[in-house]
Amino acid sequence: MEKETLSPPLRRLRKLRERMAREKIEALLVGSLPNVHYLTGFSGTAGVLLVTLRNSVFFTDARYDLRAHQEVQGSRVVIAKGGNFQAALRWAARTKQARMGFESDSVSFSSYQNILQTIVNKRLVPTTGMVESLRIQKDEAEIERIRKAVHLGSKAYSETLAHLRPGMTEIEVAAEIEYRMRRNGAERPAFETIVAAGPRTALPHSSPGTRKLRRNECIMLDLGAILGGYAGDMTRTVFLDQAPRKAARIYGAVLEAQREAEQAVRVGVPCSAVDKAARRVLERHGYGRYFTHSTGHGVGREIHEQPSLARNQEALLPENAVVTVEPGVYIPGYGGVRIEDVVVVRKRGPEVLTTTPKELTVL
Repeated sequence: MEKETLSPPLRRLRKLRERMAREKIEALLVGSLPNVHYLTGFSGTAGVLLVTLRNSVFFTDARYDLRAHQEVQGSRVVIAKGGNFQAALRWAARTKQARMGFESDSVSFSSYQNILQTIVNKRLVPTTGMVESLRIQKDEAEIERIRKAVHLGSKAYSETLAHLRPGMTEIEVAAEIEYRMRRNGAERPAFETIVAAGPRTALPHSSPGTRKLRRNECIMLDLGAILGGYAGDMTRTVFLDQAPRKAARIYGAVLEAQREAEQAVRVGVPCSAVDKAARRVLERHGYGRYFTHSTGHGVGREIHEQPSLARNQEALLPENAVVTVEPGVYIPGYGGVRIEDVVVVRKRGPEVLTTTPKELTVL
């Protein structure tokens, strides 16, 4: 019997092989880098993994020779010549496995043609979500990494607030946030930092521009850091000098919706129920039609993962999934408010990792 002291990559490979066996896939070509990282422990930017029911081989190039041999666990390391993907295909073509799976979501048309030309004597099986479905449930070490990434982002946010002044541009604020994330130890931002001011806060995913901050208007800040290979994500909306009465009402409605949705995050609850909890509040306040995106998404190795907290998503939330809860209201020509936390799904109820205050803040 295998001991439960196996390293995370070995445990994950075991679970993947169990699923492969159920679906009668004898070998799987893994090309999605987040999935490769998850299954091997490798942290570089070039690599392909070939997993069979008995062993696995990791292919990378000479740049990562030393790093791969230091980091990769549970897989043989091969330093490829002539391209990692092609080397993996040549290796796969020589194996005895008859049913060869590949990640259809991460394979380009040209790569697919390459597969067809190289793997000629096997049955090819396109797969979707085989590794991603394993990634939904985090282990405690993964949750701790996410927690640290969330706290780092919160610290950078708090430090930045002290420097916000009328006349600063959105780009300058974004640069300040990213500088402070790096200074506090982030490997990199998890995504392009979103800073929007005034009417531009009506754009849910606005890129920071040259617009200057002005008194008596709102500022939306959406940021996240990568730390230990895992992402954090948070959004806060603040006000300079004072919050106009209408904006304060919107803020109150969004905060109520966000709290209601967080309380709905529980083991066994349909993803759509969390989304519905947020929408029910905003509709009651008359802002339902201004909430234009889903309530949240999974977060981990990638900033957007499964599950999706959206309408018509009836999958049940499993224990130790990590999700964002981020309802918002966006009124064209006026502005918007979004509030976002990262939450762990626990048996005893939601565990909110984001500790940054979210009551209405006036600077």
